[in-house]
Amino acid sequence: MTNIFVIFFIPFIVWMLFFDDNSYLVHREFNKEIEDLESTITFYEEKLFLDKEMIKNLQDSLELERFAREKYLMKRENEDIYIIEFDTIKK
Repeated sequence: MTNIFVIFFIPFIVWMLFFDDNSYLVHREFNKEIEDLESTITFYEEKLFLDKEMIKNLQDSLELERFAREKYLMKRENEDIYIIEFDTIKK
């Protein structure tokens, strides 16, 4: 411990690992943020792919009609729609 290099080297390492602006802790936070952003990117890329497939399917008039009936409860003239909801509460 009396060596001059050891006396300067240990505080330097401690300073660089914990107190510096580019410390290990800061880099760890940045890496976590990068991983979160990359997972968000992949989520939105998958959603974009599914939306493009849906747009391609809606080019067909029958698919467009089916989508409008299911999603927005649209109906034809002189047609009645009955919505049946099941009771999900267990007694």
